[in-house]
Amino acid sequence: MARDDSSAGLVIVAFALGALTGAAVALLMAPAAGGETRRVLGEKAREGRETVNTAIERGRQAYQQARAGDATTPGGAVGRTDAL
Repeated sequence: MARDDSSAGLVIVAFALGALTGAAVALLMAPAAGGETRRVLGEKAREGRETVNTAIERGRQAYQQARAGDATTPGGAVGRTDAL
């Protein structure tokens, strides 16, 4: 099961990197002045970094909550999946 979670995370990261690369190429090809394009690219890079950092933090919190739940719930993860 952990292998599936890892694959899903890899797909999400690859998609995000592809989207960022596509956006950067689109901006470079746009008919705008060089300085303006560099400014916009810088802003988008900062926004992307913030988005990635937020996603990492959310993932870390979800992992910690799941791990804490496994330690405190009788049956660990198995006990939780039975309710589904």
